Amino acid sequence: MTTPPTTTVKLTTSTTNPHHPSSQPPLHTLLSTHDFLSAAASSFPPKTHAFVTSAATDCHTHRSNSHTYSLIPLRPRILRDVSRVSISTRILGHPVSSPLFAAATSLGTTVHPEGEKEIGRACKRLGVGMTVSTSASFSVGEIAGVVRGCATEGGEEKQEKEFPLWFQLYVDKDRSKSRKLLKQAVEAGVKAVFLTVDAPVPGKREADERISAEEAVGLSSGVPMTGEKAENDKSGGGLGRITGKFLDASVSWGDIAWLRRYLPKDVRIVLKGVQTAADAVRAMEAGVAGIVVSNHGGRSLDTAPATILCIAGVAEVLSAGLWPDGGVD
Repeated sequence: MTTPPTTTVKLTTSTTNPHHPSSQPPLHTLLSTHDFLSAAASSFPPKTHAFVTSAATDCHTHRSNSHTYSLIPLRPRILRDVSRVSISTRILGHPVSSPLFAAATSLGTTVHPEGEKEIGRACKRLGVGMTVSTSASFSVGEIAGVVRGCATEGGEEKQEKEFPLWFQLYVDKDRSKSRKLLKQAVEAGVKAVFLTVDAPVPGKREADERISAEEAVGLSSGVPMTGEKAENDKSGGGLGRITGKFLDASVSWGDIAWLRRYLPKDVRIVLKGVQTAADAVRAMEAGVAGIVVSNHGGRSLDTAPATILCIAGVAEVLSAGLWPDGGVD
């Protein structure tokens, strides 16, 4: 166990520009996800890097998510015609250029001034799906508006109405606030709601707690869809915990029916955070359209099993879409 600090550490930055563009290497030199991690370490402000990379407690699950993939070998098949290949597919009924999509991430402006807006532009251009977080730096309506105004790669206008934009929901203790968000998401045109269930309470992310919340960039106005502010308290400066104070820890299986009441029939529900076959069965019985196998990136409950270790058992009982989350780097 890491020895806890006695005080919250407050750091200063060495440049007037909090996003350190001068220390970012040229994009074309980044050849792998590992290169992006190195670039982030050298260019992100200290608080941003701590928030993005921190994980729960001793980080066992966080490390295991990635390491376990290296223990699973591929079994190549030969003499297949691979002169022309395509990775395009459909996710929740939407045609997409790749089986990968942008998962919901919080507080995008701590990394880039345009945050989730820029993520949306990139996803639209590439024809991949995007999930907007409840804790995004912009409202779902703002992000949807930016996405609608962006052309697809090659200018394919026919994909305008097909671009899959989804919304990730953290249920608020004040359910009226969640209902308001759902209404906004539907009006913005989202076609699925991902209900997060793998983080009923904020995880203990020690690296994030050690640096003052006052050092966070891009959060001067707080989190728009939750109203939370980045402010220190007696426990430290952890953004994940401080901006997650609104989370409703009472969310249970009955709340899937509650969520369904506030969504049109054509808006699907995906359960994000399933880790066992038993819960996958209950999710199917509750009528969800799919599940995301996830342990919240190891950022919630330390010593939970690596995501990839949960896949086989869950897949055996599943009759809907399945997407793994975490560890692919």
